[in-house]
This record gives sequence, structure tokens and C-alpha cells, in this order.
Amino acid sequence: MTRTASSRFWLAIGFLVVLGFSLGPVLIMLSTAFDGRANDGSRGLLPTEWSLENFAFVLDEGGFVTYLRNSLVVALATVVISSALALLASVAVSRFRFRFRTSVLIMVLVVQMVPLEALVIPLFIQAKTLGMLNHLFGLVVVYVAFSLPFAIWTLRGFVSAIPRELEEAAYVDGASWPRMFWSILFPLVAPGLVATSVFSFITAWNEFVFAITFLNDQDSYTVAAGLRQFFTQYGTDWGAVMAGSTLITLPVMIFFVIVQKRLSDGLVAGAVKG
Repeated sequence: MTRTASSRFWLAIGFLVVLGFSLGPVLIMLSTAFDGRANDGSRGLLPTEWSLENFAFVLDEGGFVTYLRNSLVVALATVVISSALALLASVAVSRFRFRFRTSVLIMVLVVQMVPLEALVIPLFIQAKTLGMLNHLFGLVVVYVAFSLPFAIWTLRGFVSAIPRELEEAAYVDGASWPRMFWSILFPLVAPGLVATSVFSFITAWNEFVFAITFLNDQDSYTVAAGLRQFFTQYGTDWGAVMAGSTLITLPVMIFFVIVQKRLSDGLVAGAVKG
């Protein structure tokens, strides 16, 4: 075996190991979700009895239709609000010179370094004072706050990469600032918006700690919080847990597949300043 063939062989082996390590939990999740005898203690890579009972139970008695709707509302609201605010903020810090500009950027960066768990109690007290507990809007406000730092820093690179000459040419042609923003800046920054939207969507969709802390009414639960009901003091309904996890995973996968090309293009473009 030549050196090139040997390198390819070990590379393929390494790839298969990483692939198996990554997809193994997913296969077990799907196998358990479709197994009608998942709670009998005999779980494997393939279901012992193919069935949709776990999904029917989760969607009917488990109330996951309501949880999915709540999560979708929270995630879409977080994406729209955080993207709009981050776009305006990134344009401000990239195009305008104002006092404490550098300090603002450093503060935005510091926010990303703070663990979410350290802010649970302060934010809970603040949300209680403002009357936002047990409301999806209160959850949206928190998720927007945590999504903004990453979004602002990412979009700042896109805005900085756009030559100022394009804006000046638009002004010469008689365009106002709003027209220039909508016709010039927005289309060029759109790939970056896709990248930040994916991050915001995943953050809002999968978050558990704040969802279970801010929401006490079961009808207001998101999917991550609703999944907790299948863990009880008498045992765990693994079939329902894995069926619910599958339902939680599908929207994220579909969303990621739809925006995959724009996401990869956006991340590469945002890393280059021209």
C-alpha cells in the first residue's frame, strides 16, 4: 500500500469514527422514538417493534402541539427582532463615529462572556418587577438580549466590508439614506443576517433554563420545557422523551437545510474585509 493510499485509508477510518460518534445518539433517539416497546428496557440501534404510538402520545396527551406553537412564536419573534436591532446597531458602529464607540463594542463583547446561568436570578427578579413572568414576550426579550452581541459583531464585519464608495455613489444619484440602506446595504448584508438568524433561532428554540424559570403555566411552555413532564419521580417515559426530542430536532434541521448555502457563504464573506 502506497503512502497516499495509506493516508486515504486512515483518513476514511477517522471520518467513519467521527461520523459514528456524531450520528450514534441520533440513531438511538430515532430508534427509541419509533419503538413501541421502548419502555421495556430493551433498546438498541433498531426498534424491536415499529410504532407511532410514542408520537401520538406526545402530540395528544403530551400537549406538544401547543409547545411547538409557543416555541415557533418565540423563535420567530426572536429572529425578527434581534436581526432588525443588530442590523441597525452594526451600521451605527461601523459607519458613524461617536463618543464611547469603542467602549460600546467592548461592552457588547463582554456580554458574550457572561454565563447564562449567572443571570437567571437577576433577570427573574427584573421580569417579575416588570410583570413579564409567565408571558412568552418576556422570554422573547431575554433571548433577544442574548442573541444581540453575537449578531452585532457578526454583522459589523459585513457592514465594514462594504466599500463606502457604493454609498457615496447612491447619494450622488440622489438616493436618500433610507433608500441607500434598503437598496445597497441590506442586500449585501443579507447573508450575514442569515447566519445570525440561525444562531438566534437555535438559541430560542433549544433554551431550557430561562424557559422553565420564567414560565409557570404549562400552556405557555416551550418544547424544551414541555419535555420535562416525561421525567417523573416514578420513572422516565423514554419513548415519549425521544419522540419529543425528534419533534424538537426536525424544525431546526429543516431550517438549517433551507439556509445552509447562504449560511456558509455568509460566514466566509463576513470574515473578509474588502
